[in-house]
Amino acid sequence: FEFGTNWAAYSRYVGDVFGSALAAEGIFAFFLESGFLGILVFGWDRVSRPVHWFASLMVFLGSVFSSVWIVVANSWMQTPAGFHVVDGPRGPRAEIVDFWAMVFNPSSVERLWHVLSGSLILGGAFVCSVSGWYLWRRRHDWFSEQSLKIGLVVLTLGSWSALFSGHEAGSVIAEHQPAKLAAFEGHFHTEPAPLWLFGLPDLEGEGVRFGIAVPGGLSLLVHGDPTRPMQGLNETPREDWPNVGLVFQSYHAMLTIGVFFLALTSLGNVLWLRGALGATRWLHPVWVAAVVPAYLGNQLGWLSAEVGRQPWIVHGLLRTDQALSEAVTAELVATSIVLFGLVYLLLLAVWWWVLNAKIQHGPDAPGGPSNGGAIDAAAGGRLAGDH
Repeated sequence: FEFGTNWAAYSRYVGDVFGSALAAEGIFAFFLESGFLGILVFGWDRVSRPVHWFASLMVFLGSVFSSVWIVVANSWMQTPAGFHVVDGPRGPRAEIVDFWAMVFNPSSVERLWHVLSGSLILGGAFVCSVSGWYLWRRRHDWFSEQSLKIGLVVLTLGSWSALFSGHEAGSVIAEHQPAKLAAFEGHFHTEPAPLWLFGLPDLEGEGVRFGIAVPGGLSLLVHGDPTRPMQGLNETPREDWPNVGLVFQSYHAMLTIGVFFLALTSLGNVLWLRGALGATRWLHPVWVAAVVPAYLGNQLGWLSAEVGRQPWIVHGLLRTDQALSEAVTAELVATSIVLFGLVYLLLLAVWWWVLNAKIQHGPDAPGGPSNGGAIDAAAGGRLAGDH
């Protein structure tokens, strides 16, 4: 909807390429999710357990397919491939010449891996958060400890997967979007690049102040050689720089959150091996709060990726200020943002109310209206007396 209203020039230029990925997302993902979502939500007591499990699997696969095509489309904007530019009646536009080259563009696989890793982190952190809440309030102790273990497994896999996928994605950025990586690390001059732990980029002085860095750390991570020079922002025209301060801070905040989850999951697994995972009460509020940095980490990652490629909407081909709809005024855009914002605030309030009611209600005892879950079945009669 918004492509056609606010980004008409963009739609004309890359509609043949971008539309293919979005059409695939609609065919392979949207219909799969929508077709089985009703069974998943309302069919617990109306269909057999195998059918309900199958519906759950289809919704999960639909969500994964959706992420695949959305990331493919976005990755093409970062590292375009499989196209050529032709002159049309309303100006030049991109056309696909190799569909699979477009799908497997230089950054799509690594970025999809990283996005799915972030999803595992958020999903695992959410389960750990609810489980930690029950343990902290001394409710459903046995159930909560089992679900905490499941969440911890997913969170651990996601955290380590994000580490390795982030490294691979960074190597791709270094090759295809060196100005973005230079902005991530506040690297202004082509020379061996340090790895900044934190700091404050100084655009006038072309350096980083008030920070601590590992000398040659970035060169070592990207090229395996701490003495190898890396392209600095000075080789990119200043009008093509992204917002260095914002990108630097959002990127490093994301990294900090990633390190936090590596530490938290390592501690959690040690306590699990010692049989003290559920009994460590000081950690319960940490589990409860873990969903917040998990959500922020995902948002900060997207913020870094999208602001970092500015001023390009399609890297090297189309600038963001060239992609706008000329007929749409700033007032109309502001009005639509406000209206959409109000609608989504209402949906957020409803979601929050429903989710809170579900959490406060807690798991149903075996034999209750929601009997049939895997943990319920494993619990047997134990859950009925769980408080």
